Amino acid sequence: MSLWKAAQIKMSDCSRKILFLLFTGAVTLFVAGCSHDPSRVVVKELRSPPKVTSGSHRVVTGETLYSIAWSYGRDFKELARNNGIRSPYTIYPGQRINLSARKYYPLVTAKSTPPKKKPIRPSVVKPVNKPTPVSPPKQTPTAAFNGWQWPAKGKVVAAYSTRSPVNKGIDISGKLGEPVKAAANGEVVYAGSDLSGYGRLIILKHNSSYLSAYAHNKDLFVREGDSVKAGQKIAEIGSTGTTEPKLHFEIRRDGKPVDPMGFLPKR
Repeated sequence: MSLWKAAQIKMSDCSRKILFLLFTGAVTLFVAGCSHDPSRVVVKELRSPPKVTSGSHRVVTGETLYSIAWSYGRDFKELARNNGIRSPYTIYPGQRINLSARKYYPLVTAKSTPPKKKPIRPSVVKPVNKPTPVSPPKQTPTAAFNGWQWPAKGKVVAAYSTRSPVNKGIDISGKLGEPVKAAANGEVVYAGSDLSGYGRLIILKHNSSYLSAYAHNKDLFVREGDSVKAGQKIAEIGSTGTTEPKLHFEIRRDGKPVDPMGFLPKR
């Protein structure tokens, strides 16, 4: 074998090795890029997913019925009713949550023969004067639920918007480590980082209609099941799930986002 041919073979082997290393390196980078902490993922337009009314969701560890309803823009009571889940709305990993908007009713397993109706003799009914109907007073946000407070002291840097870019809450500026406070009395129904793009998130249930959420937190100081008071420190401002320190704050009524500025006191 000539020296030239031997050099060509060596160069060919070397080229193959270089290509192999480049390929495996690219694969390693790709795999590393796919491994992530959900609280660190930045998702564009994370607060504008459409309402999902079909299909199903498979429960994974860390999720609650409240967080699932939140991520699909649904009312937790509706999902519970449609899936036969009773209070305190306990769900389990691997469970399928039907997202269909139609209502489900229990199946009748046995047919029953209705009793024979006895003939009813007509009776003379005296006319009764009907009372004049009185229209109920209009319900304002403050009348619907009292006691809302500002969850952070910073300025509003992004307002609630139903137009593009959609924002289902408000963004409040702040510095890392500044306190995040409960906007009203409530119960912690979710505390974690399973909702991609929200970072470390807390969801509070205030009553059967109202929920509030606090996203992008640095540290959480409450856990699911805790009762909190308005003004109580529940977290610290962070930048998880976003590019800068801030608090994303939402209020939802019966599963639908509402403008928090209509509930928070003026300052």
